[in-house]
Amino acid sequence: MNRTVVIVNPASGRGSGARLLPRLTALFAGHGITDIRTTAAPGDEARVVAEAVRDGAETIAVAGGDGTWGKSAVALARLGSPARMAFIANGTGNDFAKNFPTSAKDHQAMAALIAHGGHEQRVDLGSVDGQWFLNVAGFGFDVEVSLHALRSTTWLRGNAVYISAALKQLLSYRGFRATADVFGETAPRLRMMCLVSNGKNFGGAFLIAPTARVDDGLLDFISIGDVRSLARIPLFVRAMRGAHVGLPSVDMVRAASATITFDAPPTFELDGDLHDAANTTVRIAVVPRALRVLVG
Repeated sequence: MNRTVVIVNPASGRGSGARLLPRLTALFAGHGITDIRTTAAPGDEARVVAEAVRDGAETIAVAGGDGTWGKSAVALARLGSPARMAFIANGTGNDFAKNFPTSAKDHQAMAALIAHGGHEQRVDLGSVDGQWFLNVAGFGFDVEVSLHALRSTTWLRGNAVYISAALKQLLSYRGFRATADVFGETAPRLRMMCLVSNGKNFGGAFLIAPTARVDDGLLDFISIGDVRSLARIPLFVRAMRGAHVGLPSVDMVRAASATITFDAPPTFELDGDLHDAANTTVRIAVVPRALRVLVG
């Protein structure tokens, strides 16, 4: 049998990972998989993944959400390991797994797939100033929403966490100025948000890049311009079903790399984690075929 390690983030889904652990343990035991490991703190994924690789794992199944998946995927890809990754959904948005045919939320089906599946897909990662990401990088409004969601003590769970945070910031956020060469710009523009998407989905409920593919060697760059006040509400709603594409305020282009220059070094997010840029200019690039994913 393929040597499989299952990694569970107990804090994922605002603590539901810990509650899920006994059920996952039982599901995988039914397929003869007993090596279940947990992360101990935020950012611990790299250590657990490295130990799994050291111990000969051929498949690493990660139970969590986009943040846990992103850190695990980046750690695995940077190691250059031939091990393949599988996604078990138990986070807030669970966006990246939506690019594949099997429902990552069906834990029983995922346990069977991980134990017996053999079909793999090579997928891309992205990079912002040398820091890799799995699903999405964001500048502007996305960062403000992430900050608010992290500080929130709401009882909400899942997609509702991000949607609630976004609604609270929707009318008050002032925007930022930047020049993005990927859109043919030579001077700064005021905009609300700039996203760099590897996959189709973002924020749990948004089909932000409907034509994105995770294995095409390209990233989807989405810029939402200077949209003011109440006009942001229908834009927000349309983005849930991918209908924002083609609006005058939305620019979208697919490219392997780009440079964005800001008025000041920006804060940006990678799969939900916030980072501070060292300079006013950030460089973005695809990392092609960096990760093997079990898909069927």
